Amino acid sequence: MWIALILALLAIVIVPHFLDRRYYDGAPGPHYDGDRFFNPDGDSDTIRMPTGGSRAGFFWKYLTGNDGRPVWPDHVTVQPSKPERRVMGERMVATWIGHATVLVQTGGLNILTDPVWSRTAGPFGFGPARVAEPGVRLTDLPKIDLILVSHNHYDHMDLKTLRALWDRDHPMILTSLGNDSVIGAAAVKATALDWGDRIKVRPNIEVVVTRNHHWSSRWFTDRNRALWSSFIVHLPGGNIFFAGDTGMGDGQWITEAARLGPIRLALIPIGAFRFVPGQMGIGSHIGPVDAVEVYRRLGAAHAIPIHWGTFRLSYEAWDTPPKMLAAAMKCTGQTGFAPARIGQPVDVSAYAPPAPVKPLSRAARLACLDTPAVRALR
Repeated sequence: MWIALILALLAIVIVPHFLDRRYYDGAPGPHYDGDRFFNPDGDSDTIRMPTGGSRAGFFWKYLTGNDGRPVWPDHVTVQPSKPERRVMGERMVATWIGHATVLVQTGGLNILTDPVWSRTAGPFGFGPARVAEPGVRLTDLPKIDLILVSHNHYDHMDLKTLRALWDRDHPMILTSLGNDSVIGAAAVKATALDWGDRIKVRPNIEVVVTRNHHWSSRWFTDRNRALWSSFIVHLPGGNIFFAGDTGMGDGQWITEAARLGPIRLALIPIGAFRFVPGQMGIGSHIGPVDAVEVYRRLGAAHAIPIHWGTFRLSYEAWDTPPKMLAAAMKCTGQTGFAPARIGQPVDVSAYAPPAPVKPLSRAARLACLDTPAVRALR
């Protein structure tokens, strides 16, 4: 075992340069330097190790399990559902399939976000393993019309799943610059767009690729060779916002998304935010304390928390994200942002402007959450 761990660490530290890939060639711009993409609001918080220590120390502790992580369940019971084939008109049904994978059905359109059905989230079958099976079996999935792929991390871009869906349904696959090259390696066609670009899906349905705050890599050395993004889906009954995977950054990406029209449903990450005790967020992942502010600033009528409870990517306990989200929502006085069970279809009611609430600074939110119950969450 120890020899395997040492070899794994050596592979991480001494990665052959041939593993680097150039996924995109284009003119330099506001978030591309001609070689790699970058966050215009700064990259330092996404480059630093979330523990504040060294990269080698971080991976050593992770691989040996010597990092003080609370125990996760080996298995979480999921009752898979069989979605309707189509949901017509302005009715909307959302089914959280697990992690960042959500099936949204409305207007006769079946939309899937970051589809991952593989057992592990990593290369060659390695990486974190599922503790929760997908909430819909792949064979029970209705014909998919549109897939949104936010970036190329393995827990969001699963080439095996994309190939299976492409072979079966030939959906429109939308992603951000460079990721079409990664997806194309699996003989799957994807359309790559830059932040701010738009594409018609149907005459009355349009997708806009929007900014968020993250990074990309498949092989360590190819860091930021492809772009990361969130998405707005323009719909007659109110928009869908899919945040992808994101840290807070300057937070202006929230305002930019909100300006694109009323948001009926937001899919917002709340997990993989804690790597040391008491941590409330890291550069590339928001936690519940920031997710509630994202929800407020979006002006969304409803939201489903994603990116928790499926793959163990960080050190918080399995159920810490939803418990902390409930406490943070109580602090802010908001409603409409609460967990859905994996596999349970949720009827999303028609858009109505959310009741206004008094904004709370991050310091005020943290102060409100400074209670024995929240401090006890690991």
